[in-house]
Amino acid sequence: MDWQQAALYLWPIGIALAVGLTGWWLLMALTRRLKGREQRRARIGRVISRPMAFALPLLVLIPALEATPLQGHWLDQSLRLLHIGLTACVIWLLVRAVAAGEQAILRDHPMEVADNLEARRIQTQTRVLSRVLMGAIILVGVSLILLTFPMVRQIGTALLASAGIIGLVAGIAAKPVFGNLIAGLQIALTQPIRLDDVVIVEGEWGRVEEIGSSYVVVRIWDERRMVVPLTWFIEHPFQNWTRRSADLLGTAFLWLDYRAPIPAIRAELERICKGEALWDGRVCVTQVTETTEHTLQVRLLVSARNSGDAFDLRCIVRERMLDFLAREHPQALPRTRAELLQQPDPGLRGPRSQPAEDVRSPGAEDGAPAVVPAP
Repeated sequence: MDWQQAALYLWPIGIALAVGLTGWWLLMALTRRLKGREQRRARIGRVISRPMAFALPLLVLIPALEATPLQGHWLDQSLRLLHIGLTACVIWLLVRAVAAGEQAILRDHPMEVADNLEARRIQTQTRVLSRVLMGAIILVGVSLILLTFPMVRQIGTALLASAGIIGLVAGIAAKPVFGNLIAGLQIALTQPIRLDDVVIVEGEWGRVEEIGSSYVVVRIWDERRMVVPLTWFIEHPFQNWTRRSADLLGTAFLWLDYRAPIPAIRAELERICKGEALWDGRVCVTQVTETTEHTLQVRLLVSARNSGDAFDLRCIVRERMLDFLAREHPQALPRTRAELLQQPDPGLRGPRSQPAEDVRSPGAEDGAPAVVPAP
């Protein structure tokens, strides 16, 4: 072995590896030291240190390889691998930076407050836009890596030559992907739904638990999860109970007898509402909204701060109102009336009814003829 020739390779590469591994060890130690700290500088350091720890050895190896006698194909391939590694580290760093920015915004706007409408708006925009931005960074990075290969560049040139047909086929094939991407941007900007919104989707009541890059997760009231594509919320009508505010009106219907005391029911409803913390003090109304041949339909309208309180308040109003009516006004509860007729005693004779001959219609087929012919 020619040691003088080998030294021309070992010295530059050895020094680069020593510097790179030392820097890697220091940056990883810094990452472990900053773990668990919540200061802004510590969070920024955690985001940067790990990708830089892997990028530094690759970075110092590039001038080291150029300083060696390595030439031609081997040098080009080695430098290409190092550039691919550096590009991957840069993509990693940018994705971590976007994620850190998202976490900072979410941390500054918590939803665990009474009036979280503004926080939900900001969190929805941040989550959707950050995922779109991460996807774009990864897509651009992978494209740059692939373009370093001559074969891929040749394929790209051929595709551009037939961009019309290829673009049409690719557009049809990628319609769901791009449709969800555009729908995600529309939802982030116009916000028909937000995180923690109460919605009615396909007849199911639930809350928006997660808004991803291609789907929305709705947590149903019984702990089921409904996964809905983003495009569904753009193309179909749905109910959003917390679009402007969480305040909601709740109704409880009662079917009562016509003798129900409406003033007493109205006074009892006001008493129930004033004694309940779930009532927000806005609406407490008793109305007769329908009448049938047997009963009255009475609507008890109450208001609450959110849909959960409104549902519980409606149940309380029904229960206490029925208890009040059964205890104080049992005649108000619906009932079915029937009139019993006593059968007459055959031994008792009343006035004779009119003879059948006197009530027959003239010309009746089953009676005597109206005109008797002369003999």
